[in-house]
Formats: sequence, C-alpha cells, structure tokens
Amino acid sequence: MSDVTGEPATDGDDTSSSTYWPHLGLSGLPKGVVERITDFNDPRQEWRRLFSEVMGTFLLVLVAAGGGMMSAAFGGAIGRTAAVIAPGAMVMAMILFMGRVSGAHFNPAVSFAFALRGDFPWRRVPGYVVAQLAGATLAVLFLQSVVDVSASNGATYPATSVTHVAAFLMEVVLTFGLVSVILGTASGAQNVGVLGALGVGAYVALAGLWASPLSGASMNPIRSLAPDLVANDFTAYWVYLAGPLVGAAIAVLAAFVLRGSGGGGSGSAAAQGTLGESPS
Repeated sequence: MSDVTGEPATDGDDTSSSTYWPHLGLSGLPKGVVERITDFNDPRQEWRRLFSEVMGTFLLVLVAAGGGMMSAAFGGAIGRTAAVIAPGAMVMAMILFMGRVSGAHFNPAVSFAFALRGDFPWRRVPGYVVAQLAGATLAVLFLQSVVDVSASNGATYPATSVTHVAAFLMEVVLTFGLVSVILGTASGAQNVGVLGALGVGAYVALAGLWASPLSGASMNPIRSLAPDLVANDFTAYWVYLAGPLVGAAIAVLAAFVLRGSGGGGSGSAAAQGTLGESPS
C-alpha cells in the first residue's frame, strides 16, 4: 500500500521486508528487492547493459549479415551499396536508441579500445563480449532459419584476388578510423547524442562503400565470427580478429597523441552509458 503522496508505505513497522511499491507494479516485494530492480546506478544493474548489448548487436548483425544472406536467397535483390549502408544506418539508430544504456559498443574492438583508454572497466569487458556474441549468433541463426540459406553468405572473407595479409591490413586501417571516430566523439560525450551517432554511422557506411570488395569491411570480430560459427567455416577468421583489435589499439594511441590520456568524465559516460541519470 502507499499513502496519498505515492510514497511507499509500511505495514506497522519500518522493516524492509514489509515495504510495498504498488505504483511501480511491485506491490508485496521487499524494499531491498525493489531497490535492486529500480536503482539503475547499482552495479547489479549490469544485466540491463548486457541486454542492451545483446539486443543492439542482434540488430546490427541482422542487417550486416542479412544483406548477403538475403541477396543469396532472392537472386541478388540486395545490391552492395544497400548491403554496406544498412549497417551504418542501423548503428546510427542503435546509438540514438540505447547509447545511454550501455554505451552502444556492439563490437569487442570498441569495448577493448574504451578499456585500453581507461574509460571502461576491464572487468566488464568479458561480459560485454559474451553479450555481443550472443546477440550476433542469435541474429545469424534467425536469418538462416527464415531465409533458408547458409550463414556463410553473410560472412566476411578476403577477396580471392588478394592475400589474407592484405585483408588484415585493410581491417587494421578501417578499424583505426572507426575507433578514432568513436573515441573522438566520446571525448565530447557525443556518443550518447546525435553527433556521435551520425559520425559513427556515416563512417561505417562510407568504409563499406569503398573497402568491402577487398575484406568485407567488417571492423568487428563478432560480426565476422557469428556467421563463421553457424556455418562452421572459419576461413581467414584471424584477419577479422587480429585486424580490428590492432586497429583499435592504434586508435587509442592516436587519441592519446591528440587529446592526452582518457576521455575524462564525458568519455567514461559515453563508454559506460548514463543509465539512471537524467538527460542534461
């Protein structure tokens, strides 16, 4: 029960076991349990951020791998231009939609870069990576069941005319640029706002437009791993694991040269999300 002010009421004593919050639909739950659910700044709320990473990575890989798989299923109906612009647009939408919750990483290379720069706790990186892998794998499994073509059609492989080393170098350079854009916008706390979303989404689309014929322009180890995992074909996967991680590390070094160490309070807010805080 609650009084007319809407504040939680107690049944005759002040113990947490008899506190009720009916206005939240949580009538009958102990105060301690309710606070654990509703206090977004509580470290135990990490599950909300992990759900954000699962959901966001699912939607990103749905369009990133979906372009190739839909094209294979429907006689080339999805052109290369559409296939590479779609992930950029989806990244933009996801940053706007849930950047405040988890920081909208959706990419182990981004989590790695934020942690390396000191904006994101290393202890939280494994959870984010597992969540990203779960979301990406679910997306590929969904696509394969719906369009009934092999997940390998949504994978990224080096072009047959180039060496794996060439593809690796391309992924290094592309990810260097991507993470530089992310770190740069995060330093101004824009990763939770419009400018960061536009910058990152535009970069993903532009990189894909000119570089996808060579390496697929993955820039994301999980985006490449999920189709490989479902198709059980890990051809040249080292390119898409090592390339983005090396590129991310170089981007962190470049960010230090440009701005010094760390992104400050705004960089940490962009990397970790501002779940539970009121928008400024």
